[in-house]
Amino acid sequence: MRSPRPGTRTHRTGPSPAAPTRRRLATALAAAGTLALAACGTPAASGTDPTTDGPLAVGVFLPGSTSDTGFMQSAYLGYQRVEEELGDEVDMSFVEEVAAADYEQTLVRLAGSSDLVISVGGQTDADLRKVAPQFPDVTFVEIGGPADAEPLDNLAYYDPQQAEAEYLSGAVAALSSSTGKIGFIGGVELPAIVNASAAFANGAEAAVPGTTVVTPQFLGDFNDPAKAKQAAAANFGVGVDVVGQIVNLGKQGIEQAAADADAAMIGGPIPGECTGPYAGYVRTDIGTEVEYAVQAVLDGTWEAAQVPFGLTSERGGTEFVLCGDDPETANALATLTESVASGDVAPY
Repeated sequence: MRSPRPGTRTHRTGPSPAAPTRRRLATALAAAGTLALAACGTPAASGTDPTTDGPLAVGVFLPGSTSDTGFMQSAYLGYQRVEEELGDEVDMSFVEEVAAADYEQTLVRLAGSSDLVISVGGQTDADLRKVAPQFPDVTFVEIGGPADAEPLDNLAYYDPQQAEAEYLSGAVAALSSSTGKIGFIGGVELPAIVNASAAFANGAEAAVPGTTVVTPQFLGDFNDPAKAKQAAAANFGVGVDVVGQIVNLGKQGIEQAAADADAAMIGGPIPGECTGPYAGYVRTDIGTEVEYAVQAVLDGTWEAAQVPFGLTSERGGTEFVLCGDDPETANALATLTESVASGDVAPY
């Protein structure tokens, strides 16, 4: 097994690495000729056998930072809840802050020591689809990948349906705007982020018809505050006074630009204080999906499928936290939330 390159941070928690995990135990027994079939697994439910003794070895791939106040930190909070709630049933490890060039190598390393690998972020999809077939006895879950991707025998897709929340974000941005002009800033131009930007515009039009939504900007990076600040400043410079976003560490730059322009922004996916430039927060609980993946493997219900979360799913994980007490905005938000949750309105 290769050592991680500089800049990659690997962490292991839970039972000691010397303790026999399900995967290690199954491999040892197979070598002895006693459980060859169990070690191979079944096509319908991946190679992880929920009846095998020992903790479930779970490797979580977080290409960004666990302190990004965004997608990665939200996932990490779920990781911590799994540790606390499941204890000795799991042997947890995670890798954070990985350069794109090292995604495939990192996934291979995690798969070599895990029963379940959870990869967070659609930017990992191409590499994950290369690695999963190489490890048919490992279960894989991708959170935030393409909603139209075809699952593999051992790879499921969990969709937070960010567009649902961004529809509400656009609505609140429009209701909070005094200039009638709002904008949206995204990180990497992935399908889910592009769809979310369209939903943002649709929500704005539903809440305040005629609102101008300037062309969305995609930074090519979720974690670059300088790029995000520049993009936000460009928005504010043309009359935008509220910006929605899906970036992680990049939010720091948007906050600075909003403060400089005396403008507003929508936060999330982790709600914070209703201070400074924030008109509200999108709450997208990625940790819920980490917990769901682990529990599904433990109880034998894991499926190679597209699994939706969010407002239109009983699995939840999405809400909008409004800052301020304007009754008109609150009532409009409640009505639009219900229209999305009921399926009466398609976000994009």
